[in-house]
Amino acid sequence: MSPPALSLEGVSCTFAAREGAPVFTAVRDVTLAVAAGEFVAVVGPTGCGKSTLLNMAAGLLEPSTGGVRVFGEPLAGLNRRAGYMFQAESLMPWRTALGNVMAGLSFRGASEADARALAAQWLQRVGLAAFGDRYPHQLSGGMRKRVSLAQTLVLDPDIILMDEPFSALDVQTRQLMENEVLELWQGLPVSSAATARPAGPGPAAAGSGASRVARKAVLFITHDLDEAIALSDRVVILSAGPGSRVVGEFRIDLARPRDVAEVRTDPRFVELHKAIWDVLREEVLAGYQQQLAKA
Repeated sequence: MSPPALSLEGVSCTFAAREGAPVFTAVRDVTLAVAAGEFVAVVGPTGCGKSTLLNMAAGLLEPSTGGVRVFGEPLAGLNRRAGYMFQAESLMPWRTALGNVMAGLSFRGASEADARALAAQWLQRVGLAAFGDRYPHQLSGGMRKRVSLAQTLVLDPDIILMDEPFSALDVQTRQLMENEVLELWQGLPVSSAATARPAGPGPAAAGSGASRVARKAVLFITHDLDEAIALSDRVVILSAGPGSRVVGEFRIDLARPRDVAEVRTDPRFVELHKAIWDVLREEVLAGYQQQLAKA
C-alpha cells in the first residue's frame, strides 16, 4: 500500500517558558495520518493545540518528540508538498488579487507570462475573473478568502493545510466557501503548467503543460462541528490542553458529492453529530473550566 500523504507519528510539542514559569506542552504523543485524497478535519476545545499540529505538518514547528512524514519520507524543514491557508488575512495589500495569486508561482521561478496565465485561470475558477485588478482593501471578506484559496491551490500542492479559514465569515458566505472547497477538491482537472514544483519527497510532479485530475489530501482545522462533518471523510477529536491528545475518531460515511447546507438535514448527519458531540462536549467543558481557573 502507498504511504499516507501526511503522517504525524507520536508527535509532542513543548514550548520553553519564561524564567520561573513551567514548560508548556501543547500536544503530547499524537499520531495522525491523512491518506492521499482524504479530507480529515480536526476539532477540539480552544487552546488544545490544533494549530500547533498544523504547523508541525507544515514544517513551521519541529516536534519535540516524534516525527512527521510526507509520502513516507521524513520531513526536514518546510513541507514543500503542502499549501497552507491561514485563518488570518495573508494577502499582500500592495498587490492586486491577480498579483497575490501570481506571487507563489513567481517565487518558484515561473515566467511572468506563465504565472499570469495560470493565476488568471484560478481567479476564474473561484469566481473572481473580473476582479484581478482589485487590491485587497477593495474586496469583501468573502472575496479575499477566495483569493487566498486561489493563492493556495494555484501551486497545485499535494497536501492542503487549512487553519479555520472561514471562521470570520458570515454564515451564508461561509457555506458558499465550504462548497467551493468541496467542488475544487472533488476531482476537478488541475493544470500544472508553470508551477515549477521544487524537489521533495514523494511522486514527481506532472510535466509542464500537463493536466491531471488529483484529489488532494486535506487537513482541516475547525471549531465548528457542523463544518467538520459536512466537509470531511473523517473527524478527529483532540482533548483539552495542555498536553492534548487524540480522544476520538469518526468515519463520516455521508455520500458525496455534498452540499454543506443540505447535508445537515440528513438523518445520518444528525446521528454523527450527536455521537461526536458526546465525546467533544466533555473536552469543551474541561477546556472552559481551565480558562475560568486561569482568569
